This record gives sequence, structure tokens and C-alpha cells, in this order.
Amino acid sequence: MRNYKHVSLTALFTVALFGCQQTTPSQSKSPEKVINDSEDAQISQLLAQQALNSNRAYDIVESLTVEVGPRLAGTDKDIMAVEWAMEKLWLMGFDKVYKESVQVPAWSRGIMTSASIVSPFEQPLVITALGGSIGTPETGIQAPIVRFESLEELTLASPGRIEGKIVFIDHKTERHKDGNGYGITVGGRSKGAVEAAKKGAVAVVIRSIGTDHDRMAHTGMMRYQEDVPKIPAAAMSAPDADLINAMLTRDPNIVMSLNMTSENLGIATSYNVIAEVTGSSKPDEIVLIGAHLDSWDEGTGAIDDGAGVAIVTAAAKLIQDLPQKPARTIRVVLYAAEEVGLVGGKAYAEMHANELEKHYIAAESDFGAGPVYQIDFNVAPASFSQIQHQVSAMTLNGITLGTNDASGGPDVSMMPGLGVPVASLKQDGTDYFDYHHTPNDTLDKIDPKALAQNVAAYVQFAYMMAQSEIELRPLAKSE
Repeated sequence: MRNYKHVSLTALFTVALFGCQQTTPSQSKSPEKVINDSEDAQISQLLAQQALNSNRAYDIVESLTVEVGPRLAGTDKDIMAVEWAMEKLWLMGFDKVYKESVQVPAWSRGIMTSASIVSPFEQPLVITALGGSIGTPETGIQAPIVRFESLEELTLASPGRIEGKIVFIDHKTERHKDGNGYGITVGGRSKGAVEAAKKGAVAVVIRSIGTDHDRMAHTGMMRYQEDVPKIPAAAMSAPDADLINAMLTRDPNIVMSLNMTSENLGIATSYNVIAEVTGSSKPDEIVLIGAHLDSWDEGTGAIDDGAGVAIVTAAAKLIQDLPQKPARTIRVVLYAAEEVGLVGGKAYAEMHANELEKHYIAAESDFGAGPVYQIDFNVAPASFSQIQHQVSAMTLNGITLGTNDASGGPDVSMMPGLGVPVASLKQDGTDYFDYHHTPNDTLDKIDPKALAQNVAAYVQFAYMMAQSEIELRPLAKSE
């Protein structure tokens, strides 16, 4: 393919539509796989080339992290992010820009989160309060710790081992390209306080759900249960977890001091922010590409999920600027309050229940800024090979055609259960959990070239889905 870096977008598509003799995907196809070389596929490749040669996505995430920064749901910064998004999308010229209110839980970390080992080896610890946790009493908590390898081991333990103690869940998160290690250990964060409190614990502290070795703790949401006492919940850095293990080999009677001023503040109003590229012939049918606008409060929310916001917005902007819009409407949804329980995603599904049958397909970018290496679908089994062929031009940009068991991403994960097809554009998350939910989630962790490759993937996907004539329903019933 020619280098179109300095050619205008209108000229690009004049070339594509009127038969210039450039190299096409069909001329580079392998004998093993036939690449879709239709006019739509060629246009999608030209859009991808535009994306690869653009810094727009990086400029968007830079703007968000510098001008807004951390944007915890239910805070003033959250509303600032909504206002930023509304203005940014309007200035980018989308056909429609609007917001929909969402009720979200409000929580404050407070002014202090500290911990230390006070006996027999005095040492300070690096910890962070888990989202949603209550604080300690004003005088703090001092108690012996009791260690468990996992949430499962805790649930099997006798109350006699736990009563009056601080439970320490020491489950290490393994590093995987697809992030599978997170799913194995995250239960200790979300459910640990409930399981520990059932057996009389006074607090729970977990090894951070992360893959780094930095002395930095990872926050994230935890849950309480109405009929179980609420106890404080925190995460400690991996080196501090290792330190406690080394202490326990010397003396099983380790006493921890814990002080936290976190508190729940009730309910606040936030917003899902939405922009649309109106379809040319099927404007009531929707291809949804989303990301979440909120972030945790300790970093600047660059990889989680400023990158996703930038990816889907920049992809939709390329389609907005086409001389001829695709058939279906492209809808960008920047979800509220994903970090505190997929609140915006659930609210969107409920609010748009009467038009979900018009949602052709949905996908969400929420796994940082690593390159997209595979696309999975969740569509009618009879249509899977057809839809793979339709997007096969994406393989020319380094993306493998994957499986038919996609979840679509956190905020659209409920869509298949409602009959809506989804796709997962899988990113390389090898180092994602080094920074996830930490103060280290900052702009410097984003590679602009990898970010642009994501935009290229999303613009190809969105354009081809907006033009598709393949019936993607009904989905296979889950067992």
C-alpha cells in the first residue's frame, strides 16, 4: 500500500472509490487465507492507515490526564471529566453529542491510609484503602495477622484462627498477555472483607492485585454484604507482602497497626457521555464502541481508561470525517463509574432496553494501550465464519482472527445476555497490571505507536460493522 500520510482524507477515498491501481489486500493475500478485498475492506484499510499516521488519540488522552487527571466516580473531578468530554466531542464535530444521568456511589479515601508492623519487627508498610471500604476507628486497629494463600483457603478456615485478627490474603497475580491472572486473584479483593468478617476478623489486608515488584499498592473496588459486619479493607504492595512472609518465618505472632480515614458518602449523579456518527441509510441501527470515563483517584487514569476513551473517540472521528458515511450509526459511549461496579454500563443497558434489538454489535476498549493482537466475536454460530471473513483485512495490520466467545469488555459484558452481539479487540496486557489502579497509571506508560495501532483496529472494526450485511443473531445460548 502506498504511503498516504500526506494525502488528504477526501483524496484517499476518491482514490479508493474510483479505481486507482494501488496494491490492494487481495494482492497480498496468503494462499491459506482469503482476505476480503471488497470496496468496504479497502476503505477500512485506508482508514487504518490514517489512524497509524495520526497522533489524535495521544493528544486526546494527554488532554484528559493533564486537564482533568484522576476522576473518581461521584467526585467533582468526575463531573469535570464529563464537561471535558462533552466539549471535546462537540468540538470534534460529531453529529450528536449528549449525556445521560447515572446514579453512582460516592466514596472518599480520606486524608490518611497507613499501616506498620509494630511487633516483633517494627517496619512501615505501603498500603492503600480499597474502594468502598470503611475507615478504622480514630485510634486505628492493632491486631495479630493471620495469613491465607487465597480467598478459597480463607473460606475453609475455622473462625477460631481468625477472630480478633487482621486477615492477610497473600494471593500472587500471575503475569499473562490476556490478563487471566487478574481474574484468578481479584476475588480476594472484592469478597475478602465479607469472608473475613464472617469469621470475626477486625480487618483484611490483601497482597495487591498486580504483577509489578514496585513498592506501590493497587486499589480497586471491594464489596460488603448487608448481613455481615463491615470491616476495613486495604491492599499492600508486593514487596511489603514479601516482607511479612519473611517475618512470619521468624515469628508467627506478627502484630499490625492499621489506620484509615476512608468513608462512603452516599449517592451522587454522574453521566454516560455519548457521541454519534449518523448512519447514511440505516441510522437507527447502532454499532457501539465504548470506554469508561472514570478512573481511580491515585494515578491520572491514563491506561485505565483514558487510553480507551482516546481510542474509540479517535476511531469514530475518522469515520465522521468520511466523504460518505457508512450505513449504520457509530455510537461512542464513554461510560460512567465502571470502576465502582459497571454502573454506567448497567444504566445504559437499562435506559436503552427498547433499542437493544437495533444494536448491531458492541465492543469496549478497557485494557490499556497495548497493541491489539486478536479479534474475537460473540455472534450467531452460523455467521461466525462470515463475519471473520468480513474483517479479515485486519490481519494485514497484525491482528489474528480468534474465537466466537467474546465478552466485549466490562461495560458491554451484559449485552450478550440481552441478545446483543459483541466483539473483543484483545490487547497485549503483559504489563497492564504493573500499573493498574496505582499512582503509576500515568501518561508516560502509553506508547503513541501502540495507541495508534489500537485506533486502526477500532476504526476498521467499526466501519466494517457499520457496512455489514451479515445477520449476527441469534447468539448461542450460554449453558
